[in-house]
Amino acid sequence: MKVLIVSDSHGLTEELLNVKARHKDCDYLIHCGDSELRMDDPAMDGFLAVQGNCDMEPYPTELIRDIGEITLYVTHGHLYNVKMTLMNLSYKSEETGANIICFGHSHLAGSEMVDGRLFINPGSMRLPRRISSKTYILLELDGREAKVDFYDVEGNFIEHLSSTYTLA
Repeated sequence: MKVLIVSDSHGLTEELLNVKARHKDCDYLIHCGDSELRMDDPAMDGFLAVQGNCDMEPYPTELIRDIGEITLYVTHGHLYNVKMTLMNLSYKSEETGANIICFGHSHLAGSEMVDGRLFINPGSMRLPRRISSKTYILLELDGREAKVDFYDVEGNFIEHLSSTYTLA
């Protein structure tokens, strides 16, 4: 199972279309908010998207999806103060029973296991922080194994950000 995860594209359309075309074999497309695009924009076609603090469209504030054995929780993160701590989002993931939590808002690309749950932030496709690469993620799920591969918007693999995890 392959999942394309993007966030904080802030009005970009061509880049979203290119990334979708590059990974057209994905089973799911997820946008973690701040697309700043209308829901009917062709660049957003196919994306399960949540509302970020800069979005004007009424996207949902959260999504919960069961993907095989995995429960995925998606939110932008601004409602959980993710720029300061993952604790609030961690509590929410416990409430929802999520194994994988996808969020954005901070523009900081990264992934980490916290209390047996995988937290993923694809970074920003437009305004990255602490790195120069404008990033997105290709998540590959195989049973309880989650491979998190980071790419820049041109499609170049970013090895030092990528990791493989075993979910509890």
